[in-house]
Amino acid sequence: MSLAPPDGGDAAEAREEAMPWARLDRRMLLVHPVTEVVRLLPVLVVSFVVGTSSGNHLWSAVVLVIVVGAAIARWLTTSYRLGPVHVQLRTGVLQKKVLSIPRGRIRSVDVRANALHRLLGLAVVTVGTGQHAGTGETFELNALDARVVPALRDGLLETSAAAAPDTGIETGTRFDDRPTTPAPPVRELARVHPAWVRYAPFTLTGIVVVGAAAGLLGQSGAAGAVASSAIVDDTYRRVVDLGATAAVVVAVVAALVVSSVVAAVRYLLVYGNLVVTDDGERLRVSHGVVSTRHSSFDRTRLRGASVRRPLLLRLAGGARLDAVMTGVSADEHESSLILPPAPRSAVSTTAAALLPAMGDAVTARLVVHGPVARRRRVTRALLPPAAVAVAVAGYAVSGRSVPWWVWAALVVATLAASALAADRYAALGHRAEPGLLVTEHGSLDRRRVVLDARGVVAWTVRQTFFQRRAGVATLVAATAAGTGAYRVLDVPVERAWAIAEAAAPGATDVWGADR
Repeated sequence: MSLAPPDGGDAAEAREEAMPWARLDRRMLLVHPVTEVVRLLPVLVVSFVVGTSSGNHLWSAVVLVIVVGAAIARWLTTSYRLGPVHVQLRTGVLQKKVLSIPRGRIRSVDVRANALHRLLGLAVVTVGTGQHAGTGETFELNALDARVVPALRDGLLETSAAAAPDTGIETGTRFDDRPTTPAPPVRELARVHPAWVRYAPFTLTGIVVVGAAAGLLGQSGAAGAVASSAIVDDTYRRVVDLGATAAVVVAVVAALVVSSVVAAVRYLLVYGNLVVTDDGERLRVSHGVVSTRHSSFDRTRLRGASVRRPLLLRLAGGARLDAVMTGVSADEHESSLILPPAPRSAVSTTAAALLPAMGDAVTARLVVHGPVARRRRVTRALLPPAAVAVAVAGYAVSGRSVPWWVWAALVVATLAASALAADRYAALGHRAEPGLLVTEHGSLDRRRVVLDARGVVAWTVRQTFFQRRAGVATLVAATAAGTGAYRVLDVPVERAWAIAEAAAPGATDVWGADR
């Protein structure tokens, strides 16, 4: 395994074209077939059933041979080249595809390994650029010898040719032959604590996993066998004997207990051993017990942080921390994770260590947006129950009987909507000062974003029809980091450009004559 230092120019291009293409580690011939067999297990089960009913057991063998053959063909047709100008990946059995990424566009490198990879001493390397997120174009080397991956990861993040001094290293030099330099001091920003697992039940993870398992059980046809088993049948009869109300309560409690246990187990497996370190050049996040994941980010690409506090997690006093990183999409699962659900104090401390130049921006009080913003939230929250109340009142006026519980439900819905409106307004705010923009909004999924305003590439003030009538606007800060755009909602229209000017002095001069 070798990696050329980053370089540019015609000579580097010529050297790159002369470099041979390499294959993935041969041990992947043991991983790919097993992975494909597990993935297509329902198809194999169906083929086995069809073969048994028809008396022809070759069906199972044929399907198994096709699955294993396709996995082997995938290995044979996958090759890569790590040159001084580009990193290239060539894939495809019937349709050939070459994915080429300039070295200067590499923003992050993820290293992960599931149980089988770790058993065989392999790892999966994924290169992130932010240019192909969501398009299915992923530069993934699945898989390489785990022993060379750390050096490969560091080499891929050396994106600046100017930063690579002339050390006499020729293209293709092995990692072990490179001259050693003193490693920068590593600072530990955070480490997971086992007690943090108490926040797992306050996420929707357990419910989603249990729901997916129930759906898979139903589609596989095994649900009938489980439901007709003696244990399930006896439990069902005992619960029904308690009465309808008690049965519903028992079912809800049982579902919450099971989903909480599942969420806790997943939390321990996925986020166990989590450590966040920073050496001044690279920000590294590693976690996982059975399957591991190591993410490395170029520290200079960091543009801020996002603190998420969904309603249930917020009530439990927890939060989650994500990085706002150039070229790393916040929409990709776990791609920007710094801290999983954890105590809010731990999230605030880690964010302050991550962004020392931004001070107390994560915890500081924000500027409120005024009575108009409050009125808009109250109006939108109360409009649905008010419309239902008018419809029910019209039904009652027509001489028909309306059950008492309908009125009670309307009262409860109105109170809940009022509380939601108050909570949404309490979360609404901003802070702007030279080089810094902080914005927060949301109730069911409250999020505060601390953004380095120097990374904002465009400012936009938007107004819907109703915002124009109310005299408020939404300020949008466009950036190449994270979600790509961050909003300051429902600020008085006369203050919108002033906020942008406060965060990025001089950025709005071009519009000065129009305001």
